Amino acid sequence: MRILVPTISSATRPDGVTRHAINLARCLLLEPSVTQVDLVIGPWQQPYIQSLLGTLDSRLRLHIEPIQSAPLARNLWYYTSLPRLAKALHSDLIHATYPVPLNRRRIPCPVVVTLHDLYPYDIPENFGYPRVFLNRLILEQCLSAADAIACVSTSTLKRLTTHRPSLKQKSTRIYNCIESVSAESQAHSPHELITKHPFLLTVAQHRRNKNIPLTLAVFRRLIEHPLAQHPDLLLLLVGNEGPETPMLRALLEHEPFKSRVVLLSGISDQQLQWCYRHAELFLSTSSLEGFGLPIAEAMSAGCPVVCSDSPVFRELGEGLSSLVSLGAHAEQRFVQVIEGVLGQPRPAPTLFPQLAPLTIAERYVQLYRDLLAAHPMYYTAPLQFEDQKGGLA
Repeated sequence: MRILVPTISSATRPDGVTRHAINLARCLLLEPSVTQVDLVIGPWQQPYIQSLLGTLDSRLRLHIEPIQSAPLARNLWYYTSLPRLAKALHSDLIHATYPVPLNRRRIPCPVVVTLHDLYPYDIPENFGYPRVFLNRLILEQCLSAADAIACVSTSTLKRLTTHRPSLKQKSTRIYNCIESVSAESQAHSPHELITKHPFLLTVAQHRRNKNIPLTLAVFRRLIEHPLAQHPDLLLLLVGNEGPETPMLRALLEHEPFKSRVVLLSGISDQQLQWCYRHAELFLSTSSLEGFGLPIAEAMSAGCPVVCSDSPVFRELGEGLSSLVSLGAHAEQRFVQVIEGVLGQPRPAPTLFPQLAPLTIAERYVQLYRDLLAAHPMYYTAPLQFEDQKGGLA
């Protein structure tokens, strides 16, 4: 199978969609029936994509499309140029890594789209007005045109089928994968301060649903009554800038503890792993998530987790992380739980077999096989696939 993975987005630094695209490509290369993966990006994405990919497998081809990063240029490329590229590459299937405009009549093969969330409806503030209406239009057009929708969590799948019951039949849940990274392979600290002081870690783009003001309020309460074991505690916020960045910077400017808050973005996966392994705990006060990859990564690195009691966090970590309900007195509840967690031994790394790369690869390839079997006119090779033992399945 030859799989085309277009992931041209506005991001100039690693974000959730980018990491999903790279993990997807790596997963697919674990399957012998996948003979070629064509990963398509924009020129502004090349530096960080190549650094994240590392050494390329011979079956992975990186295509850099000569377009502008403006929204109109990107959306037009998906609608007009993606079909031509799929024909030129003789792709058997397209896997869009997030909802994009699809000219289904001209696309020569089945299309799978990954659905991370329904933020255009649930958190319109993330996009602003009137831009959110365009995002909704693209979301609806893509979901209707795609042959299959791969939701990254049960929570996202339930939200989709509630929003659009007619899409239930072509929707499925396939988790994001997490890759284990050995402690020996970790890079150095991404910031000098956190090598000298204990720190709490939050990974969140500056968007409304991440609830970063609540994170800051919780940290303020913690340091107003310093913990005996951590009197010099810091807060490390890792995440790309977004709509909430001006508000966040203005908020910090008037906080007496601003020197104890470190803001970072664009760090490498290895540096992020260093942070997971050295943080006192991982904190997330998010009000809504599609999956919550940092939660799973932190737990798999043996980092204690305290997070808001949202459906997807319960799905990933119930019984394994400390869940705190939002609403009235949330600050106090978070502080109490954090103080309790900091007084306990560090947990062992959590295993997530359902998020293992090979498990996710098998789920995706089975989905692709089902689509190609249902649309044999698309597939240019005999519809036979080798299993891992070399026999025909």
